[in-house]
Amino acid sequence: MFPAQISRRKLLRGALSVAGLAGVALTGRSSRGTAPSILHTDTRPGADAGPSVHAQETGMSGSKAWIAAPAGLRLTADERAFFADERPWGFIVFGRNISDASQLSDLAAGLREIGGRAATPIFIDQEGGRINRLKPPMAPAYPTPADLGRLYAADREAGVRAAWLQGRLLAADIMVYGINADCVPCLDVPVQGANSVIGDRAYGLDGDTVAALGQAVADGFVAGGGLPVVKHIPGHGRGNADSHYRLPVVATPRAELSRTDFAPFRALNTVPAAMTAHILYTDIDATRPATLSPVVIEEVIRGEIGFDGLLMSDDISMKALQGDLGDLSRECLDAGCDVVLHCNGDMAEMRKVADAAQSLTGEAQRRAAAAESYIAPIVPSDEAALRAEYRELVARVA
Repeated sequence: MFPAQISRRKLLRGALSVAGLAGVALTGRSSRGTAPSILHTDTRPGADAGPSVHAQETGMSGSKAWIAAPAGLRLTADERAFFADERPWGFIVFGRNISDASQLSDLAAGLREIGGRAATPIFIDQEGGRINRLKPPMAPAYPTPADLGRLYAADREAGVRAAWLQGRLLAADIMVYGINADCVPCLDVPVQGANSVIGDRAYGLDGDTVAALGQAVADGFVAGGGLPVVKHIPGHGRGNADSHYRLPVVATPRAELSRTDFAPFRALNTVPAAMTAHILYTDIDATRPATLSPVVIEEVIRGEIGFDGLLMSDDISMKALQGDLGDLSRECLDAGCDVVLHCNGDMAEMRKVADAAQSLTGEAQRRAAAAESYIAPIVPSDEAALRAEYRELVARVA
């Protein structure tokens, strides 16, 4: 039996109900026909007692500053013992961890049991388009984020509505299996000549479009009871390489980056969690990529962008970062990331990451608790009606 939880999302639902807006969370529409963003809540110290109370009630205070990934379809005895001892704050699953509905539900339940609380974050990359760990028949295929951008260009209201619906439906798709956090929306703004790793994963080619549709996707996902993670802060759109394989280098002047790449993240700076970019911005820090750079994290992400939510690294085992995994993890945390993400499931590597990660305390614990408070039980909705409305909208750009 998991302890009772008092979360910011539940309090928010109560406030919406009192205000006559409870239907917004279910449908994305208010009585005026438009949905206010449900993400603009203050998570800074002293704003309210929600995060600290939540951390105490869930036992999150024992968690360490890392996110782990199992290697296969089922947890091995070694993994169970290791995760129980090293207490990752959350977990992430990939295609290698998925075979069928029963298996995935069992895996998620096992991870949640190890986490020791109902709201243990279990992440996935489920964006729509080409980035989908869950595939039919376990979850529908969706148009690309760029397709949403095309709809928005033709009809802004329809584009925003489709984006909200996609976020809401993504939450429904993953939460039925016990997964409660998604690394969406992607707020990167690609430029001509950049590597195609972002490409049609972007909602548009300008910051205003990306911000408008990213906000709608995030709001829809939160309405479904899930934790969204914006990426790749402060911007991957200009990357000249795929950071899975080598380090992208961006020499664009900081002033230009601020005007373009940083803008969507600044617009969504109250989203509860963000993932860093493994990119070297030479005009900001000529020697350290963003994930390892105190300058980028403190001056740009926390300062100029104004993001005060949970900051997680992109996968620390990606080839963009070279060096010992333990050293890289320590550098990441020392630079200002709240948690380190490790994705490949390699036990020897995970031991190094876990050794570097200490228990969540202070600001990192506050941010983690605030992010975790967005996770709620499955939110009831007329899912068939939402899917029908979504299909009708996106058919315009099919």
